[in-house]
Amino acid sequence: MKRSLIVVAAGLLALGAAGCGGTRTVTKTVTVSAAAKTAPAAPLELDQFGYIKSLTRKGAVFELRFDPAWLLSGKTAARAKFEDTGSTDVPNDFYVVNEGPRLLTYIVPASAHVTVVGNGGAGIHGAPITVAQLAQLVDGHNPLHHRLFEPLTTGFWIRTRIDRVRSLDQQYFP
Repeated sequence: MKRSLIVVAAGLLALGAAGCGGTRTVTKTVTVSAAAKTAPAAPLELDQFGYIKSLTRKGAVFELRFDPAWLLSGKTAARAKFEDTGSTDVPNDFYVVNEGPRLLTYIVPASAHVTVVGNGGAGIHGAPITVAQLAQLVDGHNPLHHRLFEPLTTGFWIRTRIDRVRSLDQQYFP
């Protein structure tokens, strides 16, 4: 018994000594695709529904103060309306939930794409306008006498990339 214990102990010492030899550095190159780099992070662009409270020129860009809300439809809208009012009646299959008056601030380049719901000679249509023209409409002025089908209070969809607005599109409600 003592003899086998000594052999096992000697074997362990030999293994330990063999592992303590020199070291070798190995360099391994790994290629990571762009999709793998961004997959676990938040999306780079975000679409949000809400209400424009102000749009003010600040030098070469505009500053947007935006009140976000949820424009819901289907079962989500019916359940939210029931929880708010006790009724599941959702006319036109949409329900807006605005949880509070908090305003978010975004930068809007003068070149951002803007569409309002127009009612010109071509009937109801998406009418492209400039950010400067939208700022005037928000301030209560009507540049170029745009004929809007609905007031700006119907809300807008904004597409943002971090803190910059790429587009503003007025929501149409039938």
